[in-house]
Amino acid sequence: METVYQVPLLLHEQGLLQRLRTGLELDKLSIPPTVSANGAALWELWKKTVIVPKDSTPVQIALVGKYTSMLDSYLSVIKALEHAAMRCRRKLSLLPVDSEHLESATQKSDPAKFHKAWQTVCEADGVIVPGGFGSRGIEGMIACAKWARENKRNYLGICLGMQVATVEVSRSLCGRPKATSEEWVDDMNSKDPENHSVVFMPESSKEQLGGTMRLGTRPSLFQPGSEWSKLRALYGGASEIHERHRHRYEVNPARVEELENAGLHFVAKDETGNRMEAFELKDHPFFVGLQAHPEFLSKVTKSSPPFLGLVAASAGILDQIIEEVQKEGTAMNGVAEF
Repeated sequence: METVYQVPLLLHEQGLLQRLRTGLELDKLSIPPTVSANGAALWELWKKTVIVPKDSTPVQIALVGKYTSMLDSYLSVIKALEHAAMRCRRKLSLLPVDSEHLESATQKSDPAKFHKAWQTVCEADGVIVPGGFGSRGIEGMIACAKWARENKRNYLGICLGMQVATVEVSRSLCGRPKATSEEWVDDMNSKDPENHSVVFMPESSKEQLGGTMRLGTRPSLFQPGSEWSKLRALYGGASEIHERHRHRYEVNPARVEELENAGLHFVAKDETGNRMEAFELKDHPFFVGLQAHPEFLSKVTKSSPPFLGLVAASAGILDQIIEEVQKEGTAMNGVAEF
């Protein structure tokens, strides 16, 4: 077996399922035909998904983060990437990159480490910057987002990854070279509110951080005029999606207009229209950011749409996958279906 996802197939080959049916006397039960049909269809889908052709081309994804020395910190992200790779009939080649190694300070202190990190990013088919807290490694993430944007490389920013890309666009395209997040001002950059492209959510408390995060499943509404969005297409063209959240900071609503004028389109917002939930660059192969954590709802047989988009774009089959999603109606629209 190449992956643990194939264990059910092995158990089936060894006759375990029939032993369970006999031992539990399942054959004596009256099972509705629709339930049996759904079960059979799910089993066939599982087999089709988990068996990836041995000669398939690996897709290389650079995971640029703060906690890459302990990859279990990103377990949900990695599993979501695996699900997406299987859906694309590809093998995942994960390339962890410590974001601090991409910074100019590392270039001075350890040039070999700096150049190795950038070589990994440059050789990857796509880049993901996942969630995190604090200011350590932030400048490396911002540099990575800038490189992906300018060089038309596939990029997915999750939570913090969305925020660093927003700050990068503010610095590079909006004439705000000192743009930062309110989360980082104690350690870096200016405390001037004019430089805050990402701010603390108004309903949260800075004094009592416990229990103040925006948590749980929340609705995101795709905005009028976003029909062109690749992200929206990956959700099956839905007008509303639901994904789980975990954050205290958000894109500064006062900076939205200038960011959109610079080309960073906020294609999805919350139900009030004041909180930015997802952005996308229109003239880019795949440059997407979400405030939510869609990895939490990914499943083997229903991979998370944003992750599917990143892997498909990195494998050069995004248009094909979007067509399949829309034809088969396989987008999960941000809601886990069991």
